[in-house]
Amino acid sequence: MSKLTKISVLLALVVSLVLPVYSNGNQEVQSEDGTVTFTGFFSDPNPNWDNMESDTGKYIMEKTGVKLDVEMAVGDPEQKINLIAASGVYPDLISPKGASGALIEAGALLDLTELIDQHAPNIKAVLGDQMKRLRYSNDDKSIYFIPSDALNQYYYRVGGPFNLQLDVVKELGYPEIRTLEQYEAAIQAYVNKYPTIDGQKTIGLSLLADDWRIMISTTNPAFFATGAPDDGEFTIDPETFDAQIHYKRPAEREYFRWLNHMNDIGLLDQESFVQKYDQYIAKIASGRVLAAIDQDWEISQAVNSLKSEGKYNRIYGRFPVTLNKDYKIPVFQQTGFSGGWGLAITTSCKDPVKAIKFLDYLASEEGQIVVNWGLEGIHYNYDENGKRVIPDDVMDMKVNDNNKFKMETGIGNYLLSARYGDGNKDSTGNYFTTNNPEMILKDYSDLEKEVLAGYGATFWKDLFPKEDEFPVKPWGAAWNIPIPNDSPITVFQQKEQDIVRRLIPEAILATPAEFDEVYDQLLEELEAINATEMEKEYSKYIKKRIQLWND
Repeated sequence: MSKLTKISVLLALVVSLVLPVYSNGNQEVQSEDGTVTFTGFFSDPNPNWDNMESDTGKYIMEKTGVKLDVEMAVGDPEQKINLIAASGVYPDLISPKGASGALIEAGALLDLTELIDQHAPNIKAVLGDQMKRLRYSNDDKSIYFIPSDALNQYYYRVGGPFNLQLDVVKELGYPEIRTLEQYEAAIQAYVNKYPTIDGQKTIGLSLLADDWRIMISTTNPAFFATGAPDDGEFTIDPETFDAQIHYKRPAEREYFRWLNHMNDIGLLDQESFVQKYDQYIAKIASGRVLAAIDQDWEISQAVNSLKSEGKYNRIYGRFPVTLNKDYKIPVFQQTGFSGGWGLAITTSCKDPVKAIKFLDYLASEEGQIVVNWGLEGIHYNYDENGKRVIPDDVMDMKVNDNNKFKMETGIGNYLLSARYGDGNKDSTGNYFTTNNPEMILKDYSDLEKEVLAGYGATFWKDLFPKEDEFPVKPWGAAWNIPIPNDSPITVFQQKEQDIVRRLIPEAILATPAEFDEVYDQLLEELEAINATEMEKEYSKYIKKRIQLWND
């Protein structure tokens, strides 16, 4: 067998791993009752996906005549997306997140502009004048995605990243947790007092560096701790819109120096940079990790497990931690509606009209109530004042066993289409979502309310700088700006991530005396792959997005 033949066979074998899931091609798979099955690939894993077998899933299937046969990402979703793009055989629906470029260049995605205009009145109504933010780029103004970003979102909850167990702050008498130094002091004091929890060694702080998750737990928090919003691997000058690799910022060096110090004094989990995601979640679910620097959506499975076991003292409070008090943590800085990522209909879809009508139902008022609240008479009722209320048994499962709640009810699993965000009300005067002040208070345990009262607060958000303390970012969220696969930025970012994922952990684990040498090496290697030129190139994309949105 020649070398070329061997390569061809190997490529065919690799691609075949993708093909069986989507082998129906353009043949419509329809059940006896007329239900059409659409295949899909979603880049976000969802261990609580109900396979449309919950009451909510069955109701949506009944209303739309659509069943979803979905594959969720395992491992690196970008790698799988690239394989799908190369195969030429696509699922009917796909959510590629930041890897859309390969699909668009392969001609895999439909331009949804006419489908929306002709068959999706609810999507049009929700998006209104924000439709123009769905356009892909200045050169390609097609609409490829129904957005996952909610409209007019008002955030009531704090998503992270600086989490500290409730028992820590209660035990210490509710100390101020505003700076890294104060965060560290609380962790150290508790570890000194309780070196073991449930017979296992107490872990002060654990981080996660498993593949792309390193950005969420290890590198992105450097933005927030130094007063900058998360814009991917860049910071953006709000006056000039010029981009800079964020690791170059002197303040961020000091953040990573603090992590190095935490390792040096024995407060950092020694498995932080070798543990896999499931190991990390299991560790947090054990209740012995006092602090986790991470986003709520990444650790929620572990927190839900703690709640289901009644370990409310081991769940986390959120604190507005920064390098020092010269900085304000910008977790509530507004981006406006960013469009960008979402769900696409591929050119392999057997019935694009039925697919867009399915998504349009989810965007309708009824559809949004179903995906957020569930079904009347089962998951909620109306009181004498016309207010939606959740029965006690449903609320108990929602709060104390949320993993089971999502799997059994399907609520929260079908946020697949255009929708209004938290804080918006429907035609009945009720909130579209359950993330509203009254419901959040019901979500809080008695201990959580007690701890918040100890800080003179009702919600965790009360501890944080407010939205109006920061300007709205005219470029939205820079991390969801589409970058073509053939752009030098794409190649740069791959190389940059290799460098960052190798040298940031090395710098954190170095001796304090070696830290600057390793961090200097990081900056030198980034410059060696043309970081300065890439900053100029990325700045062009920032300015083009602003232009696109304001045309």
